[in-house]
Amino acid sequence: MTRHCWFPDNTVLCNFAAVDRLSLLEKVLDGRGRWTQAVAAEAQQSTRYWPRLRQVSEDGWLGDPVEIDDPAETVLVDRIRRVVFGGSPSRPLQHLGEAETLVIIEHRRELADSVWITDDGEAGRYARRKGICVKNTVDLMREAVAGELIVADDGYRLLIAMEAADRHLRGVPQRPEDLLR
Repeated sequence: MTRHCWFPDNTVLCNFAAVDRLSLLEKVLDGRGRWTQAVAAEAQQSTRYWPRLRQVSEDGWLGDPVEIDDPAETVLVDRIRRVVFGGSPSRPLQHLGEAETLVIIEHRRELADSVWITDDGEAGRYARRKGICVKNTVDLMREAVAGELIVADDGYRLLIAMEAADRHLRGVPQRPEDLLR
């Protein structure tokens, strides 16, 4: 059985760092987590706000960043970054992580069945239209509850704490028991 890769974006990493629960994210990903060079760089920059993000690279549970080194992929990444995600030509890093993730999942056969984890609604909608499986932070919390890594009450409290830390989540349930669905 193939274990599909799961690619969290920097926003999702920051959500879990904001509540000091990167270890929970690591357990949910269960060795399937990967990231691109741009997402790894974004996470490194985000350590200014969420110092706990350092542990992701230090512990290595997302592995080495997936490289975009093929010239055709590089051109495609930049085009998608600008056209699909609205990245500015004058800001070459803007939306680079989203574009890299989309290109490798969509164009690399060995990663075609991967899951993209993002709370960016626009990026998620676009990826779903392209046939990519997309999950968000709330979906991961549901996975954690279903896998008995955390009880629903604690998972719900973590989501509320993420929002209190000014993290923008999609689809936070009304009650803890809604995480069981």
